[in-house]
Amino acid sequence: MSWAMAAYDHAETHYNILCVVPDARILRLSAVDDRICTAFCETFPRLNVDCVTEDDIKSEEQKELWRSFCNEFDGVVEDYNRGTLLRLDSSRVPRVQFLAIEIARNRRGLNNRIHKINLGQ
Repeated sequence: MSWAMAAYDHAETHYNILCVVPDARILRLSAVDDRICTAFCETFPRLNVDCVTEDDIKSEEQKELWRSFCNEFDGVVEDYNRGTLLRLDSSRVPRVQFLAIEIARNRRGLNNRIHKINLGQ
């Protein structure tokens, strides 16, 4: 159950950052954002990061792709496989999976709406 508390704290911190950063496209979530984003875009070129579905994460085919993707970051991203909450469906996902999707959302400007909502716009 400690993973759940840590995941909640991480999600809350991430959301609070998005509330105050006016342009998430410049936000860095890790020291290897570029590497994660490049690998993510190559592995999942058609994944709609604006609205991730459970099948995008948990279908048998996707599970295997995600497993290979995540394992690329063993020893690169600290706690790369630690359970982390992913917004929209709050799936328990490995940390590097969260980073990949959130970095892609940031780079596409999709998280900018959170800052605007926080400002009441």
